[in-house]
Amino acid sequence: MIIAIVGPTGVGKTKMSIELAKRYNAEIISSDSMQIYKKMDIGTAKVTEKEMGGIIHHMIDIKNVSEDYSVYEYQKDARKILNELLEKKKNVIIVGGTGLYLKALLYNYEFKEYRNKKDFSSYSNEDLYKMVKVIDKDAKIHVNNRQRLESFLNNHNQSINTSSKMIYDAKIIGLTRPRDELYDTINKRVDEMINEGLLNEAKYFYDNNVNSKAIKTAIAYKELYLYFDGKISLNEALDLIKQRSRNYAKRQYTWFNNQMNVKWFDINKDDFSKTIDEVICYIENNKGNI
Repeated sequence: MIIAIVGPTGVGKTKMSIELAKRYNAEIISSDSMQIYKKMDIGTAKVTEKEMGGIIHHMIDIKNVSEDYSVYEYQKDARKILNELLEKKKNVIIVGGTGLYLKALLYNYEFKEYRNKKDFSSYSNEDLYKMVKVIDKDAKIHVNNRQRLESFLNNHNQSINTSSKMIYDAKIIGLTRPRDELYDTINKRVDEMINEGLLNEAKYFYDNNVNSKAIKTAIAYKELYLYFDGKISLNEALDLIKQRSRNYAKRQYTWFNNQMNVKWFDINKDDFSKTIDEVICYIENNKGNI
């Protein structure tokens, strides 16, 4: 049995996944593009060891923050784990808010890489930089970082064949709640992250000159970097984190609705156990279709 738990940030996916994993003796595969990175814990709302409750989790803390990691690499690594678990007749819970990762894992996403990387030895750094900007005008790679310039251009030489066909028997369960409640929860969670030490976590990367793709992409870290640079105040950084988190949640709803066949459940904010019971009832009544 494969169950995927999706939904916007801050809706309760982690708690739901662990409760289902306990009930069905399942292991969990993360489909979160930021939780793969070590030490990016508070800002990514990474599941803690205590929260795991002894449930085995995969695809968390597998890369250093300085390393790049693509959806193609995720597909290879996560499918290997998924197939091994299925061979062992294990139930699997997949949880995360990165829709593209989940779709690459479960659907007919085919990546065709060029076997031979292009030789850029005859090009100057400036030539490579201009080529990168043609592809992505917002790409933030220094003109003197030749290795990253070449890596970007070679990675771009990759085609994707996609379809709406799911290649695994899986049920996708979505968690939702009224927008005003969700946005209020997101705002409060940012404040909680600060109390838990988010500022120190981000400062560690800043002080160690970590300026990787992960840091530039992850909400919370990139805004705090602006604060550390003296470009904005701390309050402005926190407001920006909250705003971008709310916008991200809105985009997640849109993506999952347009890209996947999701069975949505409105969460009970006063008693989450009732939502868990509803989801379990749905799973039990549809086991033959999973």
